[in-house]
Amino acid sequence: MEQMVLRCPVVIKSKVTTELKERLQKEVQVRLEQVEQELQQIEFQAKRLLTEQARIDAQGLISIRQQIEEQKERLMQMKAQLTAEQKQVEELEMGAEITRGQMEQTVTVQVGDDLNKFMGAEILLEDGKIIAFRN
Repeated sequence: MEQMVLRCPVVIKSKVTTELKERLQKEVQVRLEQVEQELQQIEFQAKRLLTEQARIDAQGLISIRQQIEEQKERLMQMKAQLTAEQKQVEELEMGAEITRGQMEQTVTVQVGDDLNKFMGAEILLEDGKIIAFRN
């Protein structure tokens, strides 16, 4: 076997611009609003469920309350995480590079090739456009 086809990771980075920062802030804000809506729905549904359960069987109230509290706690943790993410976005410096994800590239390697050359590949974006390839 003289050559082999491999899939190697490629890190996608973005240069922080006003446009990117605004888009990230909007994304976090939308997710925060969704969490708030879910919390409101849980509150609304909790009242109804607890009232219905109290009529049917008072013993089931404890488990329903526990489930509701677990859901609320999960959402509150998500809200705290999103709030921290929102603060991080606000603190991003213009021109800084942030990692946005990872993709794969397919490469053909041969005996004697330097595999490290393929393993550290990066693509740098600015407002969604590729501005550089790096190894």
